[in-house]
Amino acid sequence: MVTYIYSGLLKNGVYRCLYIGLRLQMPLNMIVTLRPLCSVCEKQPRSIAYHRYGRVYYRSRCNSCIRKQKKLKPQRPRWEESGYKKKPTCDRCGFRAKQSILQLMVYHVDGDLNNTELRNLKTVCLNCAAVLTRQEPLWRRGDLEPDS
Repeated sequence: MVTYIYSGLLKNGVYRCLYIGLRLQMPLNMIVTLRPLCSVCEKQPRSIAYHRYGRVYYRSRCNSCIRKQKKLKPQRPRWEESGYKKKPTCDRCGFRAKQSILQLMVYHVDGDLNNTELRNLKTVCLNCAAVLTRQEPLWRRGDLEPDS
């Protein structure tokens, strides 16, 4: 099955299509399907989920990735991409994680998950994280210092 991906309408009802890196110009009746590519393998078209009110809805993966149970790779958190590393102790109560670093989490002081400045990020244990969500944080905007 040949799959073309719609790129734009040119003159006289001719569409510019992308087919695995090749640019083709074909009339509208020559386009077989207008499916987006699989988000996992990025080679095959996504499978059809369902039709509703004349519109087609697609899954996020192609049929072969679904059969092989290939999954999307989890995205790295924004704080990790910005260079922040979890400390082995809680910044609020001093709890030291002995077994697993999963007992600690990164807390955003201003509550904005998109703000990944080092001044905005603190490592807290899960108990302190539950307390901080219910009350005002101990840190104020002016009191923060970057971790070294």
